[in-house]
Amino acid sequence: TSDAASLLKNIPGVSLYGAGGVSSLPSIHGLADDRLRIKVDGADLIASCPNHMNSPLSYLDPSQVATLQVYAGVTPVSFGGDSIGGTIVAVTAAPEFAAPGQDPLLKGQIGAFYRSNNNARGGNLSVTYATEMLNITYNGATAKADNYTAGDDFKTTTATGRPGHTLPLDEVGSTSYKTNNHALNLALKKDNHLFEARFSFQDVPYEGFPNQRMDMLDNTAHRINLHYLGEFDWGSLDARTYRETVTHFMNFGDDKQFWYGNAPGMPMHTESKNTGGAAKASIRLTGQDLLRVGGEYQRYRLDDRWPASGSGMMMAPDEFLNINNGQRDRTTLFAEWESRINPAWMTQLGARYERVKMDANPVHGYSALYAMDANAFNAEDRKKTDHNWDMTALARYTASTTQDIEFGFSRKVRSPNLYERFAWSHTGMAMLMMNFAGDGNGYVGDVHLKPEKVHTVSATFDWHAADRNWAFKATPYYSYVTDYIDANRCGSGMGMMAACGGTVNNSGGSKFVYLQFANQSARLYGIDLSGHMPLAQTDGRGEFSLSGLLNYTNGKNRDTGDALYNIMPLNLKLSLSHSLGGWASNAELLLVKDKGDVSAVRNEIKTPGYSLVNLRTSRTWGKTRLDLGIDNVFDHLYRMPLGGAYVGQGSTMSGTATPWGISVPGMGRSLYTGLSYAF
Repeated sequence: TSDAASLLKNIPGVSLYGAGGVSSLPSIHGLADDRLRIKVDGADLIASCPNHMNSPLSYLDPSQVATLQVYAGVTPVSFGGDSIGGTIVAVTAAPEFAAPGQDPLLKGQIGAFYRSNNNARGGNLSVTYATEMLNITYNGATAKADNYTAGDDFKTTTATGRPGHTLPLDEVGSTSYKTNNHALNLALKKDNHLFEARFSFQDVPYEGFPNQRMDMLDNTAHRINLHYLGEFDWGSLDARTYRETVTHFMNFGDDKQFWYGNAPGMPMHTESKNTGGAAKASIRLTGQDLLRVGGEYQRYRLDDRWPASGSGMMMAPDEFLNINNGQRDRTTLFAEWESRINPAWMTQLGARYERVKMDANPVHGYSALYAMDANAFNAEDRKKTDHNWDMTALARYTASTTQDIEFGFSRKVRSPNLYERFAWSHTGMAMLMMNFAGDGNGYVGDVHLKPEKVHTVSATFDWHAADRNWAFKATPYYSYVTDYIDANRCGSGMGMMAACGGTVNNSGGSKFVYLQFANQSARLYGIDLSGHMPLAQTDGRGEFSLSGLLNYTNGKNRDTGDALYNIMPLNLKLSLSHSLGGWASNAELLLVKDKGDVSAVRNEIKTPGYSLVNLRTSRTWGKTRLDLGIDNVFDHLYRMPLGGAYVGQGSTMSGTATPWGISVPGMGRSLYTGLSYAF
């Protein structure tokens, strides 16, 4: 895979929002995107784009991932904060050092892959030089892909808005991409102290988005991450500081077109600066009690500017300031007490305080046509300070060598992001540029939004063999959210160019609608089931085992009775595995129920149920590994329940030219191979 988020697809409770080929958005129990805290090597990364194209995990190539930890439901406060859905912690490989008295260590890995459906190809290289005290590691990866094809024709037109450019009826427009990632890590170790300096660079020349009206035509990120870890008699100290700069550019890719008068496109530039630091001490109070205390700070600055294009008053003569010097600063303190009362019981209590300060400078549109909305926004008090409290109470009981029970309660709070509060224009064109959801609709913010607050109860029942040869887990959960940031269809009379009035917001015309973010209340509940068991083990024929995963989530808006948007329907995954010598093989069956309970306010598209079969095998010889596989073996046409609306080709800014009711289909049959060699 080229998408690091897809590594989470076998985790209970996790599903993926469709986006670009390297930028899918993980969802935990129906809560996604900024509702999750995502840390990459300890840094809190933020999507700096009105369509969230540069999602946090897109900055990490899958070949660079060492571990991914998912905290779903009840999350320890030491890993929580500014989120209501859970936390994902991505970590690259820890530095390795030469053994005492041994020669310097020189090692690495090189790999390449190919996927047939979209002609995807790429490679990765890792090289390490290390002594007893010094480690220097380089990681590089590149990937490139064309548009993919669905299992069958899914649309009725081949034409796009650009003359002479057509797509076959089974080709999913705006799904090509190219990405390059580089990282240099320097580490020093002295006794029980480790110092790291990591320098990362990403260049994405282009990435298409089939459920967005624009494409990402450049994304460049530079990051420096400094880390200290020390072990002491009393415990450990973990400290970090980081700085990330992002320059992001959107316009229409090859499969899309926009012509308004003599405007050749709609260029959009976003720049952000993300600076942060954190320190956490783990203090051993007694042999049974551990205290974690820490603090964090994050300073985030965002400019989202759209240069003038063409002539006339719609997109000229001035620059459109969507977010002007947006500011979002977080200051955090937390404490967490973990105690082992006896060998059978472990408890954890934690509290976390966050102050979130937000502001933005005055704005203006392309011309006087936008003055009414801009003046109304500029007259608002845009300085907002939220005081957020998180609390967690968790207990784990080991009933026997074959049964564990974990249960807990948490309160978590998330403040709105800059776009939810400060996107200001009610113009249809500007609103269509504001969309994290991929539903084809247009959105406008609300400066008066309150932070979301969720109360969650959850339990995990874990039955297993003493040696974990077989296991079965069940995790029911329930969450109640106050001030949930959903959306209302906005009314008319909100500016000279207001798109909110008219038949389109009554489901007429294109059936794409215009919405304003709004605080409401919601509830979510569901259950995750997972397990594995051996089937047979015979001499000469290897070992056979079976594993399964079932996820169910139900989400409702308690104010309107509407379904919450992008809730993954009931799904089941069964996997038959076989291993023999250096061979490891797997046959996977995925069953997904039809999606009929959808968000009416968004005109969310229903999707039929489907089943997929995937086959894969790998062979390892010493330091060489070969991977082979076939995804979607029977080339089935299916619609992704979280894929969003298809606006991947044509004149995407015109509601009449963009057909409503087509959801983004998944990839048809694809054969893949990968080869890696460690040295």
